[in-house]
Amino acid sequence: MKFTNFRIAATASAVPKQVITNDQLAQIMDTSDEWIVQRTGIHQRHISDDETTSTLCTSVANQLLEEAGITANDIDYIIVATMSPDFLTPSVSAMVQGNVGAKNAAAFDINAACSGFVYGMSVAHDLLKGDRQKRALLIGGETLSRLIDWHDRSTAVLFGDGAAGVLLESADDEHGAWRGEDIKTFGELGRHLTAGHIVNRNPFSKQVDTQSPFFEMNGRRIYSFAVRNIPQSINKAAECANNTINDINYFVFHQANQRIIEHVAEDMEISADRCPININEFGNTAAASEPLLLDQLIKNQKIKRGDLLALTGFGGGLTIGTEIIRY
Repeated sequence: MKFTNFRIAATASAVPKQVITNDQLAQIMDTSDEWIVQRTGIHQRHISDDETTSTLCTSVANQLLEEAGITANDIDYIIVATMSPDFLTPSVSAMVQGNVGAKNAAAFDINAACSGFVYGMSVAHDLLKGDRQKRALLIGGETLSRLIDWHDRSTAVLFGDGAAGVLLESADDEHGAWRGEDIKTFGELGRHLTAGHIVNRNPFSKQVDTQSPFFEMNGRRIYSFAVRNIPQSINKAAECANNTINDINYFVFHQANQRIIEHVAEDMEISADRCPININEFGNTAAASEPLLLDQLIKNQKIKRGDLLALTGFGGGLTIGTEIIRY
């Protein structure tokens, strides 16, 4: 049998136990609940205490295996999308592979920031093709709280920690989920969103390094980038899938800012009920954002088998991507 596609066999998510409200942030910086909600739609976020990106992703992996009723040895690939790994090496995916005992799995990370999960789905689509059935864990995981300057209200109020993912299995095209995609990178705009700068500490360098290691973002440029490019990406992906916007049941947007999602929905004449939002609960969780919302919608039986979905990520790189899938 020839496998040309994949199906989503399971979804799962994990977030830190600690919840930080807007009022708690107002105690350590010049902000307020009203100021944050009006500009972002965020009411709270989960912030790690002893959790790390790898432990959250490991929890997701174990849940996926349990839900699918398979063992770790049945996994061929582990792909983790993250911009906040525990280490530069080993990768988060390698740590997850070791933690769950997936001895047959090749593991690697993807860093496309908030588009990482969508990019990972594109990679998984190609990896799962072939003459035998294969399985992949695709997980988006972040502990962005470690990259934040907690005195900078322009960024500190936005982000939260968490992980979520899917178990993908090879399928034929008739029974497969993947329908079309559009992924694009705008590297010339990358300076507008940076985080985790590594200082040159070698004793032979005469350069004075003044780049901040914290998350820095030109909010206005990112906002305009998003509202301009999201409709184009969705339309291109839908065209690739031979679908129209009206065919899509739900739009699973990266949860960066409620105002961005509302702007795009109005511009594309998409009703609010087709653009679900959970940023109020979790904040911006970057690569974990789309799978976290996807898992929530499936577990709450909002999304049902047969529904056509558009998953759209956008952010650092700058990057943007849309995957059209049938659940």
